[in-house]
Amino acid sequence: MARVVPAMSTEGHGRHGGRVKVWDPIVRIFHWTVAGGVIANLTFLKHEETPHIYVGYAVITALSVRLIWGVIGRRHARFTSFVPGPRGLLRYGRAMIAHCEPRYVGHNPAGAAMIVVLMLLLAIVGTTGWMMGLDRFWGVGWVETVHEVTANILIGAVALHVIGAIVESVRHRESLPLAMITGYKRAPTGTDIDHAPAAD
Repeated sequence: MARVVPAMSTEGHGRHGGRVKVWDPIVRIFHWTVAGGVIANLTFLKHEETPHIYVGYAVITALSVRLIWGVIGRRHARFTSFVPGPRGLLRYGRAMIAHCEPRYVGHNPAGAAMIVVLMLLLAIVGTTGWMMGLDRFWGVGWVETVHEVTANILIGAVALHVIGAIVESVRHRESLPLAMITGYKRAPTGTDIDHAPAAD
């Protein structure tokens, strides 16, 4: 379960004009590599076999790096700093329904849970895609079915992720997509919750 530390823990760490550095380069590169790769492979590269395969490899490589970084990385990049337990997720869900959820400097519990789901779906899509290119699994029906069904579920999960980001951006008056580009978010104040010190 994520460890919540007081908002003032970011004081003096990565602050810049009322903003604080949250997302390091590896997290940001992973996010946009996966976003671009998934959009490309599910749309205009869906039936382009060779580009589809190479983009898939790029996405899986990015996922592998992010999984490692989630263990050995620092601060907000670490899974232990933001992945919620069931109680924390349920508590945040109730707060969302009541429109009184706190602002999180890093991933909020709902966003963190979606990230875990997205990573799992990406792993399944990537693994089955790789299997489809092996002689042993060439033309095997269940592999193709799992690949296709999981890719369709991924589309829905991505849509929910985007909607969630938009909703949170509006509620807390802070652009989450922009933060994932610059790495900076508004410094924590008041009841804001920070999981970890700011990124370098």
